[in-house]
Formats: sequence, C-alpha cells, structure tokens
Amino acid sequence: MNPHFRAPRVALVLLGLGLASPWSMACSSCGCSLSTDWASQGYTAGEGLRFDLRTDYFNQDQLREGTGKVNRGTIEFPAGREIQQKTVNRGAALSVDYTPDELWGVNVSLPYFDRFHATIVEGDTGISTSHSKGIGDLRVLGRYQGLVEDRSLGLQFGVKFATGKFRDPFIDGPQEGEALDRGLQPGTGTTDLLLGVYHFGSINKDWEYFGQALVQQPMNSREDFKPGTGLNVNLGVRYAASPAITPHIQLNIRSERRESGANADVENSGAMLVYLSPGISMKVKDGVTLYGYAQVPIYQRVNGFQVEPRYTVSVGLRFSL
Repeated sequence: MNPHFRAPRVALVLLGLGLASPWSMACSSCGCSLSTDWASQGYTAGEGLRFDLRTDYFNQDQLREGTGKVNRGTIEFPAGREIQQKTVNRGAALSVDYTPDELWGVNVSLPYFDRFHATIVEGDTGISTSHSKGIGDLRVLGRYQGLVEDRSLGLQFGVKFATGKFRDPFIDGPQEGEALDRGLQPGTGTTDLLLGVYHFGSINKDWEYFGQALVQQPMNSREDFKPGTGLNVNLGVRYAASPAITPHIQLNIRSERRESGANADVENSGAMLVYLSPGISMKVKDGVTLYGYAQVPIYQRVNGFQVEPRYTVSVGLRFSL
C-alpha cells in the first residue's frame, strides 16, 4: 500500500459519497451500517478465503419524532396513532469472502435475527408484542478492484435475495394473530440491487483510512410492500502501528426513503441516522482476529414516530485462510 495520501482519489470517493443527499433514511428495525472487516469489504488486494462471524445487540427504546425525543408520559391512550414501546434486537451474521486474484472478489453474507417488539397500536390501550426469529435476506456482493494500479479503488455490485420470512404475526396483546409491520420482519420479501464504490489507503506509516458508499435499490414489491431505496456510507481510520492490537473509529451514515405499498408504514418510515463507532481488533493467532465496536448516535432524523437505540454493540471473530 502506498504510504502517501492520494488526494485526487479521496476526492473521487467523497464525490461518490456526496450522492447521499437525495435520500432521507429509515433504520427503525435494522440498525445502522458498520464495516467490521476491511478485507471483506474490499479494502485489501490480498488473495484468499475469509470467514467472519459477528453478533449485534441494540435496544430501540427511545421514541423519536423528527430530530427530537417524544415523552410517552404525555400521551393519553387510546391514541390516534401507534406508539411503539421498544424493539430489542439480538442478531448475528455469517460472511464468507473469497478473493481469487488481485482484481476480483466476492462476499456472501447471511444474517440471523432474534427480535422482540412491543407497541401500542392506534386505538388500543394495551401492549401488543411479537418475537421474530430466523434467517434474514442473503446478500451476494462482488467487487472489482482493478481501476487503479495499487488496487485501492474499487466497485461493488450484487444482489440481496428474498430468503427471510415476512409474515410473522403479533403473539400477544390486543393485536394477537394480526400481521406484524413488514419493516420489522426478518426479510423484506423483495430482490434488491446493490451498487457501491470504495477506496482505502495510508495517511502515513501508522494510520490508514477507507471510504465506502453502497446503494440498495429494491427491484420489485411483494404482497403490497416495497422498502425504500437505501444508502450506507462508511468512513473510517485505524491506527495500524501494532500488528497485535488495532484501534479503529468510523463514521457510519444510513439513509433510506419511505416504504411504499398498502402494507407499508409510510408515515413512520424513512430517516437519516449518523453514528460514531469506536472499536478495536486483536490478533488471537495467525489467521484469527477478535473485534468489537460500540456505536453511538450523533444525529437522528426520523419521519413520523420511530424508536431508535441509544447505542449498539457488535462483537465478532474473523478467520483467514
């Protein structure tokens, strides 16, 4: 990796990231973006096979409207709109990354969701709950990193398949047996196109950086539901002076338009969230790395009423062959 900072290439990537502005995003059920493996995202020209197993926890218990908080104590029930109480997310994701040569690579990722949700639906006075468990939507993301000689600038392209279920009901309360919001299901039921760009490099001999922007565009609707167009942006730096312990910090931005369709929660979907994510990775032995991150929100703007987390914790193991 060239130790000199390449300003023109960074400008090109930042120009790509600037395309985020037309989207207003929502992240009410999925958490925010986080890049836990520079290698699996293409931030390396090294060849080989890698496995990544990551777990995430976040409790969405803070009711928000616009850029502010909502005091549930001031709301009288039955209310004229749904008042969500909390959504507790315990998830995992298994990723397999293969780089056959210095130009091409592919990453396959399958998430698993364990999600408890509690809400008071419009017109109700009691809490209705759901508890969804199961795999989510499989994502296959290829990359081409032959745009520049040192392989530091690349393109990403792929598909998200509709492998997750999307018909879980409420299991308790006044809404027992009724359909759960589609935005809270393990899968969207849609096939989505993925397109992105990334860049990485060195600031000096100890500090490295990366930037990535990835657009997710649903290509169809399913049973009167279509998720909004989404955009993930990750910017990060790491201190790489020690091969054993590497501190990281990232700025994660997630944007999504409102859902659409008869089964969509149009009013309460779509948002813009920005997270600061410090983390650390530790070499356990050759080919094995342990990592952990904490995400904290620094900006939140949601449409309608949505619950958001106060923090997110991610821990994982990475294996390289």
